[in-house]
Amino acid sequence: MSSFLYYLLPAVGGYTLMSFYLLKNPHILHKKKKTAFYCTHISHRGGSGERIESTMEAFEHAVEVGTEMLELDCHMTCDGHVIISHDYNLLRQTGQDVNISDVNLEELPSYKERLEVTFYTGDTGLDRRFALLEDVFRMFPKVPINIEVKEENKELIEKVSALVKKFNRESITVWASVDSRIMKACRKVNSSMPYMFTEMRGLQLLLLYYTGLLPFIPLGESFLMSLLNNHVPPFCYRLTMRRSLFQHLRDRGIQIHLFVCNEDQDIEAAFAVGATGVMTDYPTLLSDYIRRFMCELLF
Repeated sequence: MSSFLYYLLPAVGGYTLMSFYLLKNPHILHKKKKTAFYCTHISHRGGSGERIESTMEAFEHAVEVGTEMLELDCHMTCDGHVIISHDYNLLRQTGQDVNISDVNLEELPSYKERLEVTFYTGDTGLDRRFALLEDVFRMFPKVPINIEVKEENKELIEKVSALVKKFNRESITVWASVDSRIMKACRKVNSSMPYMFTEMRGLQLLLLYYTGLLPFIPLGESFLMSLLNNHVPPFCYRLTMRRSLFQHLRDRGIQIHLFVCNEDQDIEAAFAVGATGVMTDYPTLLSDYIRRFMCELLF
């Protein structure tokens, strides 16, 4: 036993030191990723706290007040149109219990006059129509967009990819999904687009980090999106919000977007822990915070 420990302890010590050194210096093993854009201000569903979620009015408002990236979700109608909607079933958004895939584009009901925001009270807006992904691409040709795909639908994924290519925006459009199977399908259809960590890949990332293996492992993802708000249990917060982990990812060129930050204290906490970007339902609030922060730096 003593002879075993004689060899084991130096090996473990050497591994630990090497892992720690490479965690701080990832450039030794990995080439830093270079995405086509870098954003600190992301609008969740177009800023659903200030306009009705996922409408053209919401997206226009968010861009006007300074957002650098739009986050949205896509589904497909019965007649094959790719529309922007967080939910597959329209009961919460419209009051009608129908699935998007069961109705044609012209049959889509309007949004309710007011929608509640996740964790907060929502706002109203004049635009209550569902937006087409094609129209958003046409209106905002240079704005990066994070597209979350929530269903394993090959036709939907292919149509999203075709629209991305049509508008020549592969470098500024990001695949996102919590489901690894869906992400695999998205990557199979279009591997040129940058993509985010799925839920399972995020768990694997944490496992690699805590076992010291992360500095040795290549990562294909360019973005990590993680939840940060008052509804995260303290244990999960301490487990996932690791500044050294985020710094390592940043040094490897991976952007960290924390959501949903709807108060100044959440925005401050996100940037303090190492987020490169913050996602919010209130784009004006985030713009004001960033503006105040920049003024404090300057003066």
